[in-house]
Amino acid sequence: MQSWLRRKPLDMVTVHEEGRRLVPTLSWPHLVALGIGAIVGTGIYTLIGVGADKAGPAVLLSFVAAGLVCACAALAYAEMATMMPAAGSAYTYSYAALGETIAWVVGWSLILEYSLVVSTVAVGWSGYFVGFLQWVQQQTGWNVTLPAALAAGPHAGGIINLPAVLITFVVAGALISGTRESATINAVLVVFKLIALGIFVAVALPAFNADNLHPFMPYGFSKTVDAQGVERGVMAAAAIIFFAFYGFDAISTAAEETKNPGRDLSIGIVGSMIGCTLIYVLVALAAVGALSFTVFGKSAEPLALIMRELGHGTAALVIGIVAIIALPTVLLAFFYGQSRIFFVMSRDGLLPRGLSKVNARGTPVTITLFTAVLVAALAGVARLDEIAALANAGTLAAFTAVAVCLLVLRKREPGRERKFRTPMAWLVGPLAIVGCLYLFWSLPTRTQVWFSVWNLLGWAILIGYSRKKSMLAQSGVMDGFNAYLGGAKGLLATWWVWGVLPAAAANVVLSCLGMMGARTLWIVVCVLWIGHLIAWVPAMWNAARAYHGNAAWANLGRLAAVLAAISIPVLLLLLITMGARH
Repeated sequence: MQSWLRRKPLDMVTVHEEGRRLVPTLSWPHLVALGIGAIVGTGIYTLIGVGADKAGPAVLLSFVAAGLVCACAALAYAEMATMMPAAGSAYTYSYAALGETIAWVVGWSLILEYSLVVSTVAVGWSGYFVGFLQWVQQQTGWNVTLPAALAAGPHAGGIINLPAVLITFVVAGALISGTRESATINAVLVVFKLIALGIFVAVALPAFNADNLHPFMPYGFSKTVDAQGVERGVMAAAAIIFFAFYGFDAISTAAEETKNPGRDLSIGIVGSMIGCTLIYVLVALAAVGALSFTVFGKSAEPLALIMRELGHGTAALVIGIVAIIALPTVLLAFFYGQSRIFFVMSRDGLLPRGLSKVNARGTPVTITLFTAVLVAALAGVARLDEIAALANAGTLAAFTAVAVCLLVLRKREPGRERKFRTPMAWLVGPLAIVGCLYLFWSLPTRTQVWFSVWNLLGWAILIGYSRKKSMLAQSGVMDGFNAYLGGAKGLLATWWVWGVLPAAAANVVLSCLGMMGARTLWIVVCVLWIGHLIAWVPAMWNAARAYHGNAAWANLGRLAAVLAAISIPVLLLLLITMGARH
């Protein structure tokens, strides 16, 4: 069992072999710009329309709710990043605090997050670019618009979203050019982004009409499903708008490349989070006050549309142009973060070691190009709201893990130096955990299902490849729960990995799929449980053998194995009964 929960010692987190080290080149201005560049992007430029469509004017509360959860997570990130200044973000923290299995799940979720974020932003950028081309044609008569088949994915009547594909490869090329160079370009573009939002607020606020805020909460607070099967409500919108707030975690992936991580990381993470929350609430207030949410809720470029509806065509043009120029900063920031997650997981042996090779500039070129192909394929055909929702699921998992790491290390390593200490950690940590779990529950049911499927795939890779190839396994480092707790409590560790984690995942899937009431989906859930029990039987039996010297624990292990074995045919019978009943 210790191989499943072995931990990377904290003192080894910042020790790396020659040829696989990242070079420190970034200072706090780069990190702040990286954070603002990542946070302020598609979320406020495009998802404000999606959120308003789900919550109405109460989208303001959605921004506050999502921002509160992210603020708690940001404080946890700041402490973890300064305590473990290494690339990898939540994956690295989980490896040291919670063990290899949990770290794999978190890393796998981060791969989902970063890949889908880039796809979402690419689709959002495409909406502004297509709108700009249409404006040019109206003003000049030039036929510069793209054919409908190349301007949107199949969901919108097209074939492929070509602008989204092209911008993905442009940003990938910029990243390959070098880290510091990319960070400098990002800082310049962030200034333009903030100027554009300032113009929007200056023009929209004078047109504020309180009537546009009524009814304020037309779809209620909690997530509900309307007659068309669409999730609505303040928290349903918050679960999507949550996408607009994260980005500070991209800063934590740059820890290894930061010159003074003890000071600069906390400034970058907390500073960018506070600044962006204020910006978002102000922009959202101006938007819903200036125009009814029913007008801009379905738009791919809501801010520019509001300007045009108010008769400020020039301001709309400026916002559209700046969005075209500056939104790629989000692509750059998350592309950067994704490559570092891949890099660290490869360096740890959980992914093929060849992926952690870098060129002379310190850039992992191979994995960057691979990611570009994957993301471009997704951005070319997928819907903005569906991509954002699935990306949010991965992020919520990572944020929850970081909050748990904060609490675990406060208990396990109380005397270890912390350059930044989260205030009221035993309040902030649980708030972050509960808030993330609630937002996850508020996500669309289909998103929860696909996230579970994604993690089932991850478990298969972990069992079939990563656990055996891990550098800790190769070096014989076994610092898992079994070794840490020792003795009879190792059986509890066995129960945790083979029982609690799969059972919790299966219960999430069960609750999500059960609401849909489809017979085939119930069958999938039962099959998952059967697979879980099949894994449980040998795990418990082996645990019993490991404690042959302690009759009580050995008998307990045998009893658990027998009960699991009996449960399999019972569950099969239940499966047949449900199939007949439905």
